[in-house]
Amino acid sequence: MSTKKIKTFIKLAIPAGEATPAPPVGPALGQHGLPIMDFVKAFNEKTADQKGNIVPVIITVYEDRTFSFIVKKPPIAEMIKKALNVTKGSGKAGQESVGTLTRDKAREIAEGKLPDLNTDDVEQATRIVEGVARSMGVKVV
Repeated sequence: MSTKKIKTFIKLAIPAGEATPAPPVGPALGQHGLPIMDFVKAFNEKTADQKGNIVPVIITVYEDRTFSFIVKKPPIAEMIKKALNVTKGSGKAGQESVGTLTRDKAREIAEGKLPDLNTDDVEQATRIVEGVARSMGVKVV
């Protein structure tokens, strides 16, 4: 079995199920000569169930102009904003609060994000989520 030579990796954050050939997708893939519509169709099919979330995707580009991609979970900050129904974090974290996150909800977010974090411990993952929440101006109770 021959292994394909990897040319590069492209990291993008795209709304799930709503990728289009417009920037940032088109230019990022086009400069490597990839079939843009093939990626758009495959990405939208794979992420249709996560519509409404912005998901990070890592695209592996091979030298024969083919590609594969891995879809990650939405960023912790996005998950917290969705849980609190806010559009953005506080501009002055520590001084102004945009909401409160319960420890149970922080744990729930941590469990959802666990595969992407560099820990297997849910307690440690919960502390990571709480740290992100504090940096956004969200109180954790």
